[in-house]
Amino acid sequence: MAAARKRRVSAARKRRRQRLKVGGAIAGGVSVFAVVFWSVLWPYLIGALVVGGAAIGGWWLWRTDRSVRGADRRWRYDEAVQAGRRTLAEVDAMTGTEFEDYIVDLCRRDGCTDVRRVGGSHDNGADVLGNLPDGRSMVIQCKRYTPKSKIPSREVRDLLGAKVHFKVDVAIFVATTYFSGPAERFAKENDMLAVHRDHLGLWNNGASLLSLGAVNGLGQGDRRHRERWKETYE
Repeated sequence: MAAARKRRVSAARKRRRQRLKVGGAIAGGVSVFAVVFWSVLWPYLIGALVVGGAAIGGWWLWRTDRSVRGADRRWRYDEAVQAGRRTLAEVDAMTGTEFEDYIVDLCRRDGCTDVRRVGGSHDNGADVLGNLPDGRSMVIQCKRYTPKSKIPSREVRDLLGAKVHFKVDVAIFVATTYFSGPAERFAKENDMLAVHRDHLGLWNNGASLLSLGAVNGLGQGDRRHRERWKETYE
């Protein structure tokens, strides 16, 4: 039994020596490979690290810039809303020219481009010209009337003529009062945006000009609303 145990111990030692030799050979081979080929490999390894770091840094900068720009746009928009906000009583006290300038400011706040006031004695039915944020051209007629007045259909028809004359895509009628029934129907039938007093209040308080299209022809109040309106202004 002692002889058998010696043989097992000897065999185990032999296997360990063989494993050590193999491991040493592998380690030596890797060392030789690294030494021989390091001058060839290191530029690629460093290049990969630099490119990877630059990509991560660029992505982080892009996300940060996007976040900062988005916050800045929101802040500027909120500031523009606050700066341009007026009470309807203040709007009623404006002159016709001041009202036109006020509408120009609201358009620019909402991202309209090339907006300019053209009202005058020979304005051909247009007070404001420009382009909507989506690129469509527009003409705006502004009427600062007393709240108890009504916009007649003939004035809306004049705006349709201005649309044809200036060859624009959208015609918008903005008033400090309300439209007569025929005037409002004519505007809707001819794809014109009729912004009456209630919608002007929404626009003034931050709603975008384009969003008013969803409520075009609506919002002039029910019977009780009209009764309170008459009590206030008549």
